[in-house]
Amino acid sequence: MILRLLRPSKQPDPPSIEVEHLQMRYQVTLKRSAKARRYGLRVSLATRAVVLTMPVKADLATAIDFARRHGGWIAARLARLPQTVPFIEGNQVPLRGVPHLLHAIGGRGAKVLVQVEQDGTPSLAIPGDPAFLARRLKDFLKREAMNDLDLAVNRYAQMIDVSIKGITLRDTKSRWGSCSSQGTLNFSWRLIMAPPFVLDYLAAHEIAHRREMNHSSRYWRLLNSMTSDVERAEAWLKSYGTNLHHYG
Repeated sequence: MILRLLRPSKQPDPPSIEVEHLQMRYQVTLKRSAKARRYGLRVSLATRAVVLTMPVKADLATAIDFARRHGGWIAARLARLPQTVPFIEGNQVPLRGVPHLLHAIGGRGAKVLVQVEQDGTPSLAIPGDPAFLARRLKDFLKREAMNDLDLAVNRYAQMIDVSIKGITLRDTKSRWGSCSSQGTLNFSWRLIMAPPFVLDYLAAHEIAHRREMNHSSRYWRLLNSMTSDVERAEAWLKSYGTNLHHYG
């Protein structure tokens, strides 16, 4: 009988590690990349996630040591980011660019009510169990986003005589909208929190791709013929778009 010695298989990397700084702990996601030539740390402006990128063949222990030596940088970077705004009683959440105060009103009503307080402050009254306020509010915002996008998308589709297959809502972090070659349009539901001209522009942006599946000069000429808000909306998204991810 011949016995073969099996070499132990390499253990997979843990999905994340903890980095401690001044008694605060931070979760750091580990990511190997074929494009990476050195260790790198980044903090997502949208999600506040901390990611350590390293070369494919990098030593895991060295990578972990690198992250832990930069605990102060991680803490400082996160401290500079705007704090998240949970969907809870008393917080303000923008609806079509206007901050609205959140109220849990209980009862058995099915609809979120858009109201104005006695002092003139716009508010959203969310019925039902206060424990489910966040879910009810998110469902409401998604419905409002779909209604606004449906109107805008169909208006622009008729303008340039193209068809669409459907509209879906997602919570994407890297893009506000997309258009498939089959004609399915995808949008971030968070656009309902932006001023109306921003959502309207994104609808035009994606509909224009039904004619030009690119960002060529011909595409931009078409888009500019459809809406006059290209520069204004792009500037708003660049300056304030990331803030929309801090809600909820």
